[in-house]
Amino acid sequence: MKACYFCKGEVVEKRIQHVHQWGGKIVLFEDVPAEVCQQCGETYFSPEVLEKMDEVTMGEEKPKATISVPIFSLAEAVTA
Repeated sequence: MKACYFCKGEVVEKRIQHVHQWGGKIVLFEDVPAEVCQQCGETYFSPEVLEKMDEVTMGEEKPKATISVPIFSLAEAVTA
């Protein structure tokens, strides 16, 4: 059993969805192998998975689908 670096909870292997941001692009990956803390949700990726996500994000590979994402600003709604 592996323990989370932050909360010491149990970390288990899972396949997850992950939003990846690199070089001004945002990409949603599905079926990503990861280790996830069962207590706090912290996610850990292997170096190989991170490298592959960067490669796909910056490459010319066609996505299997494209989605629209709404963008909201809280600049005027939240005052300091």
